[in-house]
Amino acid sequence: MTDQVAVRSRLLGVGIPVEHGGWSLTLEPVLLGLLVAPSMAGAALGGAALVAFVLRTPLKLALVDRWRKRRLPRTRLAERVAGVEVVLLTALVAMAAVTAAAPFWVPLLAAAPLVGVELWYDARSRSRRLVPEVAGAVAMGSVAGAVALAGESGGLVAAGLWIVLAARAVAAVSFVRLQLRRAKEQPAPRVAVDAAQAGAVTMVAAGVAVGAVPPAGAVAVGILCLAHVVLIRLRAPSAPFLGAQQLVLGLGVVLATGFGAVGA
Repeated sequence: MTDQVAVRSRLLGVGIPVEHGGWSLTLEPVLLGLLVAPSMAGAALGGAALVAFVLRTPLKLALVDRWRKRRLPRTRLAERVAGVEVVLLTALVAMAAVTAAAPFWVPLLAAAPLVGVELWYDARSRSRRLVPEVAGAVAMGSVAGAVALAGESGGLVAAGLWIVLAARAVAAVSFVRLQLRRAKEQPAPRVAVDAAQAGAVTMVAAGVAVGAVPPAGAVAVGILCLAHVVLIRLRAPSAPFLGAQQLVLGLGVVLATGFGAVGA
């Protein structure tokens, strides 16, 4: 019994992501894409996105150990877990390719360099820095565009969904990082968060100007950014409350953008 518990503990250690906010940033693109253009192919891409998010944990461990030129028991376990997940990921993407109403590769290919940046930092045990966190969150937003394309939405709609989620990621990642620092009573200048919120609003405003982002989505992002600007000036909440707060705000952005795109 003890051996079984130990094996289960090791599997959880190499197979389950510790970034709790990452679950939300992964599910939001899936939900948004399926709201706008539901399809079997989109559902398969959504499943692939979830597998890709989980895959990052064992892959990161394997990359770190290889970078440090060491081979531990966890290395072999991480490689096995990653191998199984790669097979599952490939099967889901293949299913999407077979059932899709239209090609969906462009957003995913465009996001590939961002994934590369994230993995480069992962291999060097620097995944907690701002650049890889933003790169990974923005890259995951491309899934919404791919799901929309697979459901036969136009390229402009797909681009608009990604713009909204990229703005959401830029605004949220900087805000959450600073709130966590404030909760630990570490130096936390607000100017970087304010700049990120301004950048996010500018992104969606440009998207509205070219007809890609639905106005409802832009308004939702604006409310999100305004909330961040206000909240960063109040007392820092606990980590669980911060996570719940971001879940609600992110869901609001997704629903507003999705229904706005469908009704356009």
